[in-house]
Amino acid sequence: MSDDSTWGKVRAAGPLLLGVRHHGPGSARAVRAALEADRPGVVLIEGPPEADALIPLAADPDMRPPVALLGHAVDEPGRSAFWPLAEFSPEWVAIRWALEQGVPARFIDLPATHTLAWETGPKTSSDDEEDEDEEDTEGGPGAVRGLRVDPLAVLAEAAGYDDPERWWEDVVEHRGPGQSDPFAPFAALEEAMTALRERYGAGGRPRDLVREAHMRLQVRAARREFGGAVAVVCGAWHVPALREKTAVTADRALLKGLPKVKVDLTWVPWTHRRLARSSGYGAGIDSPGWYGHLFRAPDRPVERWLTKVAGLLREEDRIVSSAHVIEAVRLAGTLAAVRGRPLPGLSETTDAVRAVMCDGSDVPLALVHDRLVVGDVLGEVPEAAPAVPLQRDLAREQRRLRLKPEALERELELDLRKETDAGRGRLLHRLRLLGVGWGEPTGSRGSTGTFRETWRLRWEPELSVRVAEAGVWGTTVLAAATARAEAEATTAGALAEVTALAEHCLLAGLPDALPVVMRVLADRAALDSDVGHLAQALPALVRSLRYGDVRGTDTGALAGVAAGLAERVFVGLPPACTALDADAAEEMRGHVDAVHGAVGLLAETLTGTPDSGRGDLRGRWRSVLRALALRDTVPGVVRGRAVRLLLDDGELEPEEAARLMGLVLSPGTPPADAAAWIEGFVGGGGGMLLVHDERLLGLVDTWLTGVSAEAFTDVLPLLRRTFSAYETGVRRTLGELVRRGPGEAAGPTAPAAGPPGFAAEPDTGRADAVLPVVRLLLGLDVEQEHTATHDNSLAGVGA
Repeated sequence: MSDDSTWGKVRAAGPLLLGVRHHGPGSARAVRAALEADRPGVVLIEGPPEADALIPLAADPDMRPPVALLGHAVDEPGRSAFWPLAEFSPEWVAIRWALEQGVPARFIDLPATHTLAWETGPKTSSDDEEDEDEEDTEGGPGAVRGLRVDPLAVLAEAAGYDDPERWWEDVVEHRGPGQSDPFAPFAALEEAMTALRERYGAGGRPRDLVREAHMRLQVRAARREFGGAVAVVCGAWHVPALREKTAVTADRALLKGLPKVKVDLTWVPWTHRRLARSSGYGAGIDSPGWYGHLFRAPDRPVERWLTKVAGLLREEDRIVSSAHVIEAVRLAGTLAAVRGRPLPGLSETTDAVRAVMCDGSDVPLALVHDRLVVGDVLGEVPEAAPAVPLQRDLAREQRRLRLKPEALERELELDLRKETDAGRGRLLHRLRLLGVGWGEPTGSRGSTGTFRETWRLRWEPELSVRVAEAGVWGTTVLAAATARAEAEATTAGALAEVTALAEHCLLAGLPDALPVVMRVLADRAALDSDVGHLAQALPALVRSLRYGDVRGTDTGALAGVAAGLAERVFVGLPPACTALDADAAEEMRGHVDAVHGAVGLLAETLTGTPDSGRGDLRGRWRSVLRALALRDTVPGVVRGRAVRLLLDDGELEPEEAARLMGLVLSPGTPPADAAAWIEGFVGGGGGMLLVHDERLLGLVDTWLTGVSAEAFTDVLPLLRRTFSAYETGVRRTLGELVRRGPGEAAGPTAPAAGPPGFAAEPDTGRADAVLPVVRLLLGLDVEQEHTATHDNSLAGVGA
């Protein structure tokens, strides 16, 4: 069937059907060759017909694949589908050829208005999301019920291959289109797919029958309009169905009564990484970067690929020479010959890279796979592409702030004292509030001040859908974020959610939303009597005050609400800490820690302000801590934490802390209660406290050695949880102290007891020994030498 006369008869009997593999570079080259040979009057392409008006944009110089057609329901933007196209996609090549030749190009797949209405929820694919157990009841006599067929996998298995990708490379990518007959590859694929369709019917995809009925109707309409000069570019799986002779009434009957939804379509950037997933075409490839290379380098692809790999490894400071490249090319060719392949494929080149350039390690090989085999190429679309107003405003903000979307994950350090960085931070916070997770805040490696922010950025194509969804809130990022914040404030279920929202409004720079949020916050705080809720809300509210100076935001109203909230916590916390079980006590300890940190920040903020007349917040909080520390009805873990916080603030003498610990660890206290007190006291960084205060360590050690065997089993989980959180060095030091006995001298001539490495007075001799090195590092000696030389020169001039 591959000879010219046979194919010519088939071509004369109907349209030119070019069955392809979506995102296949071999298919893409073959499509261009066939179109050049046939010169059709119209090119029909598998895709949503609503996108016909978007086809001319493919000729725009600013359009750079990979890109995708994004279709979403107007009233429910989350209900969406993508039709990705790469540089090496046959559909993209067909579109470009038609535009270059001035030939009409049209999409003929089932309209997106039906595809999206068919979905039961937000999806990112149009035809490959049916339930796995959906049965094929219309596939014909040879259909396999409930089985979803991968055509390439079936053909590869029939040819004796265990890897469909490797089979496709051997039969298509490494051989290319027939030079004498550009139609031969399509004839062979049609013959193979015809056999598969006879055996498997719709292959477990009953919706394909409806799609193919629509495509047949579109092909008939194009033939009536353009005569016989019609070329169709579609998945090879559909070719036998399009070749099939069916009645028009039968096709229309399949399309009758399909659900509909109003849709919008546009072009959006795509990435190579997303090409590796099933999408609107129901096709995904494992190595888009490799396929892109094969498409761009049809001659000497192995040599060029291994040169790229060598360049990448050199950038990562690995020693790779031209000799490595030559040896890797030779090894890849040898492996291909041994394995009976026409040319080295990805598996051969990967094995050669591992052996020659990576010294047998898979660690650098993983970098090659991530950066080159898959890749992080991000496409671009022109400004003329349709977009919701919010998307256009976001694009303007990105250009103004010089914050370009990138597929490769990167960290962005922001200094909020600079206007551009402050604008970038506000934009990213506003997008997070809108559910567009372009950036994720992360810990700064440098300063932790309020003027520093660190973001981890990565633009994913799906974010275009999130932007479309957020368009219901407003036409600009600022207006949409403001409206979203106001709506969330009124619907928030917990007080802590409102305080977190207030913090977010300050971070995002939403001055119009803040009064609404603060009004809701004041109302909720006045009505909420749960101290736990108040304690959860206070820290976020106080943190928000810290951003006022650096962001230029008026936080006066916020400070008043925070101070009032703190007063209510002071009054309600002691009664709320009685009659708690173990879990509730642990949760309350967390609230005490959070409030303690918040009160310190709040007191500093209110100092010197009109609200400072409220009195000494720290003093009243310390009174609350003393009440918690001395009440027997308060759980041990809370009492112990209160004593520890007072000790850390210098409000409790070490002798008094030791006395309280001694009382708790007396024989009259149940071991479980004593262990809970210890957990509250030394948990959360208390290891160094025990290292430096051996009296406390001695009390714990004496109590622990006196616990009975029966009680020890009960207290062991608490103690293990407490001490396992310490760093290894701290645990080792504590073990050494306990082994020699806390509080005892290491020897008869030893000075005062203390942990190893700590003496009663500084060792001035050891300190003096390092001073020359410190001066050299700081450049002090150089400056003095320069000053002395300068003074001598002046003295000489004066003389």
